Amino acid sequence: MGCCHSSFSLLPSVSEKNRPKHRHHRNDDYNSQDQHHTDSAAASSGFTVFSLADLKSATNNFSSEFIVSESGEKAPNIVYKGRLQKQDANKNNDTRTWIAVKKFTKLAWPDPKQFADEALGVGKLRHKRLANLIGYCCDGDERLLVAEYMPNDTLAKHLFHWENQTIEWAMRLRVALYIAEALDYCSSEGRPLYHDLNAYRVLFDEDGDPRLSCFGLMKNSRDGKSYSTNLAYTPPEYLRNGRVTPESVIFSFGTVLLDLLSGKHIPPIHALDMIRGKNILLLMDSHLEGNFSTEEATVVFDLASRCLQYEPRERPNTKYLVATVEPLQNKPDTPSYVMLGIPKHEEAPPTPKHPLSPMGDACSRMDLTAIHQILLLTHYKDDEGTNELSFQEWTQQMRDMLEARKRGDVAFRDKDFKTAMECYSQFIVVGTMISPTVYARQSLCHLLCDQPDAALRDAMQAQCVYPEWSTAFYMQAVALAKLDMHKDAADMLNEAASLEEKKQHGGRGS
Repeated sequence: MGCCHSSFSLLPSVSEKNRPKHRHHRNDDYNSQDQHHTDSAAASSGFTVFSLADLKSATNNFSSEFIVSESGEKAPNIVYKGRLQKQDANKNNDTRTWIAVKKFTKLAWPDPKQFADEALGVGKLRHKRLANLIGYCCDGDERLLVAEYMPNDTLAKHLFHWENQTIEWAMRLRVALYIAEALDYCSSEGRPLYHDLNAYRVLFDEDGDPRLSCFGLMKNSRDGKSYSTNLAYTPPEYLRNGRVTPESVIFSFGTVLLDLLSGKHIPPIHALDMIRGKNILLLMDSHLEGNFSTEEATVVFDLASRCLQYEPRERPNTKYLVATVEPLQNKPDTPSYVMLGIPKHEEAPPTPKHPLSPMGDACSRMDLTAIHQILLLTHYKDDEGTNELSFQEWTQQMRDMLEARKRGDVAFRDKDFKTAMECYSQFIVVGTMISPTVYARQSLCHLLCDQPDAALRDAMQAQCVYPEWSTAFYMQAVALAKLDMHKDAADMLNEAASLEEKKQHGGRGS
């Protein structure tokens, strides 16, 4: 039916104290005592047990359009991004935040208690170098993990599939350090095992800082092996006995170091031969164009060589990894987003200067569902006086135009936003009658179909028809926020709130 809900300006990751407290209904696979114990453990750790309805809503019913590209996950273990509505206890209103949802089949974790216990164990970890696990859902046959969403792609994307620029040398050294710190933290917290560490598991947050995905910390499941990559990159002991050990994680870290050095996948055996032959410069990524320190590269190659030793006992531990790469950091004060060449993360628009009406509040939160409900309830009362038609103007063309608007209203009510746009466009093209409400509704349809430019144009047209209509300004604010023009969006919100305040003293309703 309708288009998927679009996502808006990026909000900060879910904080400990403001994390939503959703709870799902009792799972048939649990008895009530198990469920009470699990929910209590989750609550005490600041962890969230989500309902399936929460996650369906956040991901538009797990739409294929919400699948995260370059996640490195194989079906049926797919990662989705989503927008989660949560209650802000301090402001008594709703906000929305990004999440990443990994969806398993029941076959992956047939025992729901085992899945819940494992998720709770991983969820206790909290570190700035991790994309932290913030909750889970175990509902019927569904097994889902919920983590902080990292918006700036994976190391694999930036290393192997880059479009604008490759990762500079200093940033590659930072990636090595941050991932080493993440592994060292996990090891110190009693979670030393990480499954299938590779360039797809390294993610970049809103500030461009590299983080390690928490999903690899979950124990192996039945529907997949711990190592899904080419056998050439798999720890030799795993090939022998199928078990992941802390030393296996160090081996995988060595393959990530090779990726960072070479900018491509190089089989460890081939790389070790070249390192022994002192041909390390031939291994270096040519896209760096010589902009790196040979001394630093030699240290990293030596560390990779140690990590890739055939015998697990000959590999270093996580503290050695950190101690080796930490002194190599040569741009400690340069933000990661600068080195990655991505825009700086902008915060949400500031609080408006004027009190907000329900419409203003919904637009400030960019809650499209609430805006839709308000426009439905308002109907066309704000169009009064915008058209003065004589009896002679009631032609067949006029009747056809009003019929198109009526069909658009039905589709708009039923959330068939694509059809609503088509019908409203027919109404607008004829031009005999002008309606700011039609423009506002079509603007919302464009937003819901992820077309912010068109949404902004429609909202501006609504303002032209009715220059002092606060709704026209509010809709422009939402479209501007979607276009990452946050200062302009804040100014537009304040303008709309000011118009509403003036209208309270008389005149046409806003």
